[in-house]
Amino acid sequence: MITQGTDLPVWSHAKAQLIAEYLRLFVLITKHGTYIDGFAGPQANEECWSARHVLELSPPRLRHFFLCDAAPTAVRQLEDLRDAHPGRDIHILGPGDFNLLVDGILDPAVIGEKEATFCLLDQRTFECRWETVVKLARFKAEARYKIELFYFLANAWLDRAIAASTTLDGQAQVSAWWGSADWQVLRGQHHVKRAELVAERFRTELGYRYAVPREIYHDEQGTRVMYYMIHASDHPDAPNLMARAYASAVRPPAPLEPDLFPDFDMG
Repeated sequence: MITQGTDLPVWSHAKAQLIAEYLRLFVLITKHGTYIDGFAGPQANEECWSARHVLELSPPRLRHFFLCDAAPTAVRQLEDLRDAHPGRDIHILGPGDFNLLVDGILDPAVIGEKEATFCLLDQRTFECRWETVVKLARFKAEARYKIELFYFLANAWLDRAIAASTTLDGQAQVSAWWGSADWQVLRGQHHVKRAELVAERFRTELGYRYAVPREIYHDEQGTRVMYYMIHASDHPDAPNLMARAYASAVRPPAPLEPDLFPDFDMG
């Protein structure tokens, strides 16, 4: 359980809680798994650090961890986190661009076809290129289930960030993030419609059976959507597990017995 201090943003706390609680349920079904975090350094406060809370899940059924960040300071923090968990299979990638480093992870010798795999793409607005999302989605195309994705989509500041991208380099970054030059279609759209448009791309372009955007609010009253976390999966139980995790994202999760779930076949 993640405790919330008075100085922690509600939205950062809720996101970290949601990720940790979903993965708690995920491993109760899979009994194993690989966790990939493309932008893994702490972004607000270590109390809201998703990688740390995922590593602290009990029982420790996730077997392999690939944690990447571009910032040297963040990589040092990740290395300290790895050192605090001796005996766990934790790989630190970076400092470097996850869009490039991901190729070293997406290797059948590294991630087997039947390995349950979850990838967090908690980018800073435009960091994750669409081609990277495509690579992750297509890596296990012949398997029963693709890599599950949890994708950060900015909302509260997205129009401002797009409007501020006036240089050629800035516009090229937005185009790489969106996957084409038609990203202007996002400007001024209602946030619900925009989030569903992105989720629909996960279903149609990437072939995920389910892709659901989940609102992360500015405060506990739900007065402003700061961003969406889009969950994409092929497994029929995944939407219900995420709904359960979302419902408990800001309060203690209900006790859950592992034997409530059948053994899970990734084949």
